[in-house]
Amino acid sequence: MNYSALIPLFPLVGFIIVGLFGKRLASEKLVGSIASGAILASFVTAVMTFMDLLAMPADARSVIVPVYTWIATGSFSVDIAYQFDQLSILFTLIITGIGFLIHVYSIGYMHGDKSFPRFFAYLNLFVFMMLNLVLANNMLLTFLGWEGVGLASYLLIGFWYNRTFDGTNIVWTGDAAKKAFIVNRIGDFGVLLAMFMLFNTFGTLDYNAINAGAPIVWAKGALPVTIITLLLFLGCTGKSAQIPLGIWLPDAMAGPTPVSALIHAATMVTSGIFLIARTNVLFALSPDTMAVIVGVGITTALVAGTIGVVQNDIKKVLAYSTVSQLGFMFVALGVGAFTAGVFHVMTHAFFKALLFLGSGSVIHGMHEEQDIQKMGGLKKYMPITYKTFLIGTLAISGIPFLSGFFSKDEILWFAFLNGSPLLWGVGVLAAFTTAFYMWRLTHLTFLGNERFDHHHVHPHESPATMTIPLIVLAVLSVFGGLLGVPHVIGHVVHMPNLLEDWLAPVFAVGNGFLVPHVGDHTSTEWLLMAISTVVAISGIMLARSIYAGGNAKADALAKRFSALYKLLWNKYFVDEAYHLAIVGPIFAMSRDLMWKFVDIVIIDGFINGSARTVGAFAGTLRKIQSGVAQNYALMMMAGIVILVAVMVYPLLRP
Repeated sequence: MNYSALIPLFPLVGFIIVGLFGKRLASEKLVGSIASGAILASFVTAVMTFMDLLAMPADARSVIVPVYTWIATGSFSVDIAYQFDQLSILFTLIITGIGFLIHVYSIGYMHGDKSFPRFFAYLNLFVFMMLNLVLANNMLLTFLGWEGVGLASYLLIGFWYNRTFDGTNIVWTGDAAKKAFIVNRIGDFGVLLAMFMLFNTFGTLDYNAINAGAPIVWAKGALPVTIITLLLFLGCTGKSAQIPLGIWLPDAMAGPTPVSALIHAATMVTSGIFLIARTNVLFALSPDTMAVIVGVGITTALVAGTIGVVQNDIKKVLAYSTVSQLGFMFVALGVGAFTAGVFHVMTHAFFKALLFLGSGSVIHGMHEEQDIQKMGGLKKYMPITYKTFLIGTLAISGIPFLSGFFSKDEILWFAFLNGSPLLWGVGVLAAFTTAFYMWRLTHLTFLGNERFDHHHVHPHESPATMTIPLIVLAVLSVFGGLLGVPHVIGHVVHMPNLLEDWLAPVFAVGNGFLVPHVGDHTSTEWLLMAISTVVAISGIMLARSIYAGGNAKADALAKRFSALYKLLWNKYFVDEAYHLAIVGPIFAMSRDLMWKFVDIVIIDGFINGSARTVGAFAGTLRKIQSGVAQNYALMMMAGIVILVAVMVYPLLRP
């Protein structure tokens, strides 16, 4: 399996070729073909690696492929080495498979952009870094990919650096990119501290060694494990946009839509899920950290879902939806349902990439318009986009038997079983908001009256390079859930839970430290499944009843609940609170203390004062140069007298 190390190499080669020679290549199609071909080559190699792993015994499906020794100093040694097992190959297939579709889509979406080669170079760089993140066999190489995707995200969010983002608020793309970069640095600092503690505690950064030694360390005391996992989770809240570090993702919609689909739906934002899944033994040993994960996840799911209800920018609705769905994934991890969390990563990648690319198709067909209040009736102009977008809407809403139904039901079931009925109830409420705002988005965009200016806007269907990826993702959104059919349904239709069986060896040790609930809960699970389905359908029907006749009823509700609407419209004033408590004081300190006092008074004062002192002294000496020869002779004689006195004085002393 040494050829498997080529998986991250192909995007790197694509990045170098397109980045260095993109402007010299003959056409956009050639640039797009090279960049897309690199990702396709990685995907094909990943499929071959998956087949090799499938042929191995279930308990031996973990292969380390070393590339070279990266750092070797004293007793510390780190290799560039890739670990191919059930978890890493699943994420690799998602990254390269969906990444390839997004690359193909981008050929049509970015057509005519003056920086076309630069865009594809950045996309290849991002995929290369993401593959290093998920394939690494040690924490340091993961951190390289972790920081690398942060860099690539910064470059892609600010790709149109000379534009403003005409969403609900005017945001310069450079500001959005800086916001994402800076907020993520806070979480990354937590990961860095966790790495220091891991090496100090375990003497290694190798994942297998850490997972093997975790029970021994925990037996000596739970505090180090708790601190390490909390620091790791801090990093996860940054990359995966959870409270309190989730404020960057909605503004990140300033980047091109393929960026939103690749980075903020299918790959980078799931890095936190992957990191917890990879170190599941550590987290399973810390019930306090697991409780924190559940609390943060369910709060994020509900808060982001309610904000999405009032958004009018087509991409921002999906952005808050992403934050909410990531909250569901963390709830699953927090209650010990690691497989359910990873399952939702996979299904979410299918339907959220579909929805983002569908929104990009709408924006493309509407000549860059993103306000859904200025759309409506696009169904007849963009039939393929509408049908695929509808499938994505139904999938994320949890309608049977699409992919989102299976994964979300698994999370809610384990939230009830391993958490509490209250946790399940809040999760169902968050799922209700999902169904509501997604049908609101679909209705205001594709159905109802046409609210756009026909004189300036002429909607049209997107080219095949954009619609074919939509169709493929729609198929995956319909059938992808069959890989993880819940046992209660599988017993009826005689289908195994393939994903659970595949991932079982990865989570075996971690699950062994959790307390499983035993007993027959079949009737309860069927009941809860029925309730969640009714709730999802109710959310859709409520949105349909409100917006079917236009916005009159919605406007009336907004006026009736004006205080709540204002709260949601202003996103709970979180950005304002951060600005008041953190950003404002830092700016004030930087301006008043560091600039006006330290820089101007102390540093400039010292330098300028030194110059003035030297100048004043030189001005005094300059007066000596009068040009009168007698004065010069007098000063020479005075100097001679002083020198003679200095030489004679010691001789005259008794």
